[in-house]
Amino acid sequence: MGKTIKNIKNGASIAKPDPVNEEVFFEGGVMITETDTAGIITYANRKFREMTVYSKEELIGTPHSINRHPDMPKAAFEKMWETIKRGEMWEGYVKNMRKDGKYYWVIVWIKPKFDNEGNIVGYIAGRKVPDRNMIKKIELEYRQMLENER
Repeated sequence: MGKTIKNIKNGASIAKPDPVNEEVFFEGGVMITETDTAGIITYANRKFREMTVYSKEELIGTPHSINRHPDMPKAAFEKMWETIKRGEMWEGYVKNMRKDGKYYWVIVWIKPKFDNEGNIVGYIAGRKVPDRNMIKKIELEYRQMLENER
């Protein structure tokens, strides 16, 4: 098993699985999550829970990185955080890992949620079906980014 993630809402520790080299295809539907400003999940719809194989109780209160695949470079998320903290929408390809270690690709869009004074109070993310040809290009880019991180 991989690293352990702590759920701040219920105190549970969740062991991330080791990656399994088997893809589960996201074929559409609405996968939505919401987080607070620190990336802690505050909402995960049924489709997201089904795809990730995590329960509502496991997800709510847990960092969204619970489903981060080790093939994802830190630099990709740094750019995402810079963009959404500026109050702008970010969109990109993400390889995620399910509770069973299998992976799936999605195009994720993330946009800030604002209060009445214009302060960012959280983020909402939705997922789209990825372009299969584009994934090959993105995988190469991410591999190079990971090499640069080592």
